[in-house]
Amino acid sequence: MKIDYDALAALAAVLRHGSFDGAASELGLTQPAVSLRIKSLEDKVGTVLIQRARPCTATEAGARLLRHAEEVGLLEKALAEDLGQAAGGPARPLRLAVNADSLATWILPALAETEGFLFELTVDDQDHSADWLKRGEVAAAITARAAPIPGCDCIALGALPYAATCAPAFAARWFPDGVTAEALSRAPCLTFNRKDRLQAQWAEAATGHRLALPTHFLPTPQGFITAAKLGIGWGMNPVALVKEDLAAGRLVELRPGQRLSTPLYWQVSRQAAPALAPLTRALKRQAALFLDRDQSGKPGQIGAN
Repeated sequence: MKIDYDALAALAAVLRHGSFDGAASELGLTQPAVSLRIKSLEDKVGTVLIQRARPCTATEAGARLLRHAEEVGLLEKALAEDLGQAAGGPARPLRLAVNADSLATWILPALAETEGFLFELTVDDQDHSADWLKRGEVAAAITARAAPIPGCDCIALGALPYAATCAPAFAARWFPDGVTAEALSRAPCLTFNRKDRLQAQWAEAATGHRLALPTHFLPTPQGFITAAKLGIGWGMNPVALVKEDLAAGRLVELRPGQRLSTPLYWQVSRQAAPALAPLTRALKRQAALFLDRDQSGKPGQIGAN
């Protein structure tokens, strides 16, 4: 099937903006012209590609063609770089899956030093972010999965260390006799969402028991820290985010020095890898500054630091 790439660009623009008007503004066309291109593409493939709603969303076939459009854009970018024509070229949309704690600590500086992309980040737990890549919904992902996804390169980045922290008054109230299974079963903890297993992993490793933890669900890394300082609960926080609060005594560790490390990997589609090479280098540089280098343990490894 021969694809009209002007129509494909219109499809990508509609889905990127969520509207035909937004796509028309980006492409310098009228809204009817964009509609005509989409209708022509739908007639060619024989199925509806866009759910006309607010916002517009892709059908399954539309999502597949969107991935194709993005892959073509990345291939064109890589070709331009090979020919020495990258400077001044259009920025290419790039969808990535990342975990919230990496986004809050070390990924943004890597994005800042990488030009030529319009980033669209999907935030998901590190144990699940690889699923977005497996489904073809992103070009690359930060994930805890060490095994390469078929068709992808996998690069070890390091391990993100976490500390179990809470406010001093919270520790005095709920853990007067130290961290025990009984105390952890009563003290409210903070959990990012229902995919977040860090608190449960730490509690099991610390006590040797699987525990039902009373929990507040709070899907924001910075809110996690604020909630801990306010005495709402205890939770696993990236050490990079709480080291100043720990030093100042605004937070304390439930067991000083006993931390959980989560190994992280950069998995990138081999087809997109050449175009993403500058981003890969930037991520590796930032990871070297923020992450522990030792990834010998399994995800969720507890150790003294």
